Amino acid sequence: MGKSLLEQLPKIVAEGKQQAERILEGLEGRRRVGLQTREWVLPSRDVAAKDWIADAARLAHLRDDDASAWTNRLIYGDNLLAMAALLAGDEHTPSLRGKIDLIYIDPPFDSKADYRTKVALPGVELEQRPTVIEQFAYSDTWSDGTASYLAMITPRLVLMRELLADTGSIYVHLDWHVGHYVKIVMDEVFGKQNFRNDISWIRSASHNDTTGKYGITKDSILFYTKASDYKFSKKYLPYSQEYIDAEWNRTASGRFWKSENMLDPQGKMESYNFHGTEARWRTSREKMDALWNAEQTEVPNSHGRIKLGKNGRPIKRCRIIFLDELPGVPLSDIWNDISYIAGGSSQSVGYATQKPDKLLERIIDVSSSEGGLVADFNGGSGTTAAVAEKLGRRWIACDLGKPACMIMRKRLIDQGAKPFLYQAIGDYQVEAARSTLGRSFRVGDLSQIVLSLYGALPLPADDNPQRNLGSIVGGGTKTLVVVDSPAKLTGAATLRRAVAQRDNLLGGWDKVVVLGWNFEPGIGEAIATLNDARLEVLVIPPDLLDRLKKKGGIDKLRKDVRFASLQYLSINPVERTRSGDEERIAVDLKNYVLLSPEAISLDEDNRAKLHKVMNAEPLALIEYWAIDPDYDGEVFRSVWQDYRGNTANDDDPLRVVTRAEFSVPHRAGERSVCVRAVDVFGFEAEVVQVVAEPAA
Repeated sequence: MGKSLLEQLPKIVAEGKQQAERILEGLEGRRRVGLQTREWVLPSRDVAAKDWIADAARLAHLRDDDASAWTNRLIYGDNLLAMAALLAGDEHTPSLRGKIDLIYIDPPFDSKADYRTKVALPGVELEQRPTVIEQFAYSDTWSDGTASYLAMITPRLVLMRELLADTGSIYVHLDWHVGHYVKIVMDEVFGKQNFRNDISWIRSASHNDTTGKYGITKDSILFYTKASDYKFSKKYLPYSQEYIDAEWNRTASGRFWKSENMLDPQGKMESYNFHGTEARWRTSREKMDALWNAEQTEVPNSHGRIKLGKNGRPIKRCRIIFLDELPGVPLSDIWNDISYIAGGSSQSVGYATQKPDKLLERIIDVSSSEGGLVADFNGGSGTTAAVAEKLGRRWIACDLGKPACMIMRKRLIDQGAKPFLYQAIGDYQVEAARSTLGRSFRVGDLSQIVLSLYGALPLPADDNPQRNLGSIVGGGTKTLVVVDSPAKLTGAATLRRAVAQRDNLLGGWDKVVVLGWNFEPGIGEAIATLNDARLEVLVIPPDLLDRLKKKGGIDKLRKDVRFASLQYLSINPVERTRSGDEERIAVDLKNYVLLSPEAISLDEDNRAKLHKVMNAEPLALIEYWAIDPDYDGEVFRSVWQDYRGNTANDDDPLRVVTRAEFSVPHRAGERSVCVRAVDVFGFEAEVVQVVAEPAA
């Protein structure tokens, strides 16, 4: 018989701490994990408004390289790697160790939950399973039930403690599945003495799951602090009408009042006579005199704030208090005044586990100050970031799911948030390889695996010093296979080098196939410019190493891996016209070609529906697109966006507008206009056009 979870727990916690310690020890290393800024978003919801001109100060902020200027950030990727990057810091952002004032997380806590995403397209609705990266992360989390869940969350809680300021707090939102076990882990990580509350959020009325048990209506929110000195603003709730009716009297003008007992409850005070009544009063004669001499109230049979009996003398319950002078009922650990978000709620953003704004408003208001830094490492629907923005806090939100990141980005733009960064884990494949193959792996080792999975044999070492070249020979055709590095962006230079190798290496080849992990924005244009039928560019599955780790071997995985064609975006020639000190930029989308549908987690019926939309209206697949009119080749600064559901631009919730027009300050010379699109499945594509200066 296997060990019980209680017996396994000490080992789980010890190993989780060791994992976190290894991460912390590696923060100073040359190969520390970092964040790549994918987009610098300047929210502009209404394309008809010329708010970019009006907000020149925001433009100045975008171009400011001052590392001390904080910018909020939305991070796509594994939160363990994201936290490691935040702890390490980089040349642009110093380490955030001990800098975060409040952390709220709402991690998944139901191993049987269905996290499929519904994707509405014109005329059809698809049901998408989680991406393979999400599936593997989720299956890792629950592979051994609650034990593996605790193994997942323990090192993350340790890193969160490192990120918290000394006066910081953490709230972990759970339910009955794992809440009691996580509390034991948190006692170990944060210290039992720093446990403050197990808050019960009564989120709904009784469910229909009451066969043989009581209805489940509450979640638990575990509240811990890093130390004994922490930020906490005491809050109050209004008194109930039932309590007011039962306990309070009403004056002629409508004020509620009652009188409270002024006798010493322990009988330790000296007795004295107060205006004819001898008693052990609970306060001094001077304070009683102050109540007697206070301004007269409307309360009958009273003097100042003292209630009198029929004999005209003070009674024992003599101090008069008014309801409107009291703050209310101190907030307790039972929160039954905040409802969950119903499906048809105007607040809903279509995310299954979305939490109500009021819940996060309370937490953020109580445990942080204006200007404080709030983080949510299971960002989900983005409620934490949206509320932090509204309450004047700085924020960080992170999620492994592409749909969640898209929802958060759109929600923040809708809200008119301040400029924020959309970031990803730098060299994600390298980090995943180190996790799978060990910290001492070499890129050549990874290339050998990719070649094998593609079905290519490696070339001899003398002709293959980087171990990234392979061959496929058969049917009278010789194909050269080139695997690019995961630490690089595959671009035009790589393609030209691959074509040269095809033509010259070992007497020449009939065809060359380039397999890449990450691609330069203009890769589609580079392929079109080369116009070489003997060149093929394919995408290495981004989840390859996660799958390799789960499958346990290359041979088992070989039949399941598919190398997909690139998705790409095309636009019509950008229009650039000048009027005085301004320019008008106009961009028209032309076409969008989706990454091979086989790479998307759809069943055959849903895949057939997708093909119909792809063939009839490919631009309907675009979820979000944005424009940077002065792209520097490194950071995409988004100054115009449109997305499905943005009713400021049109009344069609299932399509984006396909033409953008906006004004920018005039600048001399060429403009490098970059357009980025994200489709409904989270795949990204970019196109860059260099546009000549218009005539004055």
